[in-house]
Amino acid sequence: MSSVPDGKKLVRSPSGLRIVPENGAFSSPFSLDEPPWVPDKECPRCMQCDAKFDFITRKHHCRRCGLCFCDKCCGHKVALARMCFVDPVRQCGACGVLSQRESDFYDKQIKVLTGGAAFLVTLDSSEKSQNMTCRLANNHRYLFLDGEEGHLEVDLSRISSLQVLMEESSPGGGGSRASGLLLHHRPLGSQDPQLLRMEAAEDRKEVAAWLAAMHKAAKLLYEVKDQ
Repeated sequence: MSSVPDGKKLVRSPSGLRIVPENGAFSSPFSLDEPPWVPDKECPRCMQCDAKFDFITRKHHCRRCGLCFCDKCCGHKVALARMCFVDPVRQCGACGVLSQRESDFYDKQIKVLTGGAAFLVTLDSSEKSQNMTCRLANNHRYLFLDGEEGHLEVDLSRISSLQVLMEESSPGGGGSRASGLLLHHRPLGSQDPQLLRMEAAEDRKEVAAWLAAMHKAAKLLYEVKDQ
């Protein structure tokens, strides 16, 4: 085990090399834990095509689901950002498709979220709104909202519900686009949910792109919570 910059470390698991936070409690809320592998003695045949394993047909474990497959069904190596692998790792067909879809989030959407967007923010039941820039923290654990009147942090793990607000993109009703966000969360030290309303302040195109990325982030976040 060796250390790398920014509070992270390089670890070797049976599946490959991973770069993970020094403190596991500070891992990204989008990350997935490595699954337990199905024991070799419990999988005499490929769990997809039912091919019998022997000296020629070898068994391989998918690094994402931990199930056992032959090389034909689990021969491709795909990047698996949600488990922090340094290099692409062996995955079955179904898991490989999921990981490829998620790579767009890590390659593009994360940059949009950390770049931020301008919103008109209303806190809980208050009638007063303020202009704030909202961005995802570099560690992916918080939403930072900054305005002239102060700073607010929302822990993603304490978000209970999230709804994207939509509006017509043109007066003639030629489609709709994301224009804001309703977010319920429990501030640290409180068990009572608070409502945060965020509406587009200026550049609606920038806001729509940020909200689209946030919608994808929410899907990954709730997927982890449901496990």
